[in-house]
Amino acid sequence: MITRKVRKWEKLPGKNTFCCDGRVMMARQKGVFYLTLFLIAGTCALFFAFECPYLAVHLCPAIPVFAALLFVFVMAMLLRTSFSDPGVLPRALPEEATFIEMEIEAANGNVPAGQRPPPRIRNVQINNQIVKLKYCYTCKIFRPPRASHCSICDNCVDRFDHHCPWVGNCVGKRNYRYFYLFTLSLSLLTIYIFTFDIVHVVMRKYPLTVLEVLVCFFTLWSVVGLTGFHTYLISLNQTTNEDIKGSWSGKNRGQNPYSHKNIIKNCCEVLCGPTYPSVLDRRGLLQEDSTLVSSSNPVPQTTVSAHKHTHMHRHTHKTTAPLIPNEHTPDDAKPSIASSAEKSASPKEEHPAAMKFPPLASPETDAETSIAKERAH
Repeated sequence: MITRKVRKWEKLPGKNTFCCDGRVMMARQKGVFYLTLFLIAGTCALFFAFECPYLAVHLCPAIPVFAALLFVFVMAMLLRTSFSDPGVLPRALPEEATFIEMEIEAANGNVPAGQRPPPRIRNVQINNQIVKLKYCYTCKIFRPPRASHCSICDNCVDRFDHHCPWVGNCVGKRNYRYFYLFTLSLSLLTIYIFTFDIVHVVMRKYPLTVLEVLVCFFTLWSVVGLTGFHTYLISLNQTTNEDIKGSWSGKNRGQNPYSHKNIIKNCCEVLCGPTYPSVLDRRGLLQEDSTLVSSSNPVPQTTVSAHKHTHMHRHTHKTTAPLIPNEHTPDDAKPSIASSAEKSASPKEEHPAAMKFPPLASPETDAETSIAKERAH
């Protein structure tokens, strides 16, 4: 038995991938994330290679400097959003899950056969508003308010907003502000490059700049529109998941208990609030027991064949090897050992007597027989 230490991220359930000894946490589907990196880096590389040298000389030398600062900030926010823990909640331990199941069964009582059991929910009060906590059958926990289970990452995420394939990660409580800063800075960078591309086309009419203008034009609408939508959600202190489900809209819905009824306070809470620590403890240590099988003493082939022969003839010859008791043998086991020894000591009673055959003839007896016959004649 060998005990080795492993990191907790190696044993975490879900569909996330980890790099750099658990410091980097992402979703498994990272193809679109690589496409995002390629589009941003490729567009900026073309801008720095073809437009910036001309504009810095003929218009203003600060144009490439400001573009470089925006590019670095965009990449930093993208990587921070993609590589961080969005707020994954740990799953219940087997003992905790069993205790929760017992509590639910005790509260619901005996459900008749064929009848659907009642939904597993709990009601809590937040700012004089009743909020339902739903039970997650995968994580075996009652999810906190505003938490939801991501089907792509297979984890419950606190203050779940959405799963964004463009960043290759979920967007939740711990990385939402970085996601918003990424979309905001990317919108500014796209507008900046798009504007000076048009200026470069007007001043120089460079054909490759037209391609950049088209790319920035189609990117501009989606990125700026996404930034505007999340600005609207932040002003209401609402998530994308709540907006899609209509949790706080409609006639039968209550008011948002998380909103401060003030745009500035809502923005300050989302963007300037405290940074919450991760509850996963990904780089913590666990002790794992593993059994080492040694092959230095292989079993002899004669022993294996003898064992097979004994097993084949077990129905005809069933014997029990006597055991020798020692100081570690329990007292209640010693009589059985003695009786087994007595049984094994009398093999004549168990097996029938063997058939007797005459002795084989030898050369001396043959010679004597032939001499006696000659004398008789």
